[in-house]
Amino acid sequence: MASGGSRPQPPRGTLAGRSIPAVLTDEQVEAAVRALSDPERFAGAERTLAVLAPQLQRVLAYSLEEGGWFGDAHRSQVRTALSEPDEALRAERVETLLAEETRIGMLVGVAVGWELARELDVQDNPQGD
Repeated sequence: MASGGSRPQPPRGTLAGRSIPAVLTDEQVEAAVRALSDPERFAGAERTLAVLAPQLQRVLAYSLEEGGWFGDAHRSQVRTALSEPDEALRAERVETLLAEETRIGMLVGVAVGWELARELDVQDNPQGD
């Protein structure tokens, strides 16, 4: 991406008491990614997630199922990939399915986390103070 450019973002909202801008510059995103690359940054988050993981997994599984990501179409794609007679092509199809599932799971997981944070913020601050 061009330096100084911006990328479209969801409408402005709040997350953990902070305002989220509608547009972020490449520099802002790169600085955030650098900050998130610090392993110590996640120590507290990892401890919290270890406690919340069963609840979050349930919400994620529900969201993926309700969104149709793992319904009949998914099962059909798995069967098609596995029934490929050419071993190399079969491996490629399975790897592609796994990569696609990972991306979808991550995107839905981020959306669930984002909305969970917003909901918790609303519960902690019902008047929007």
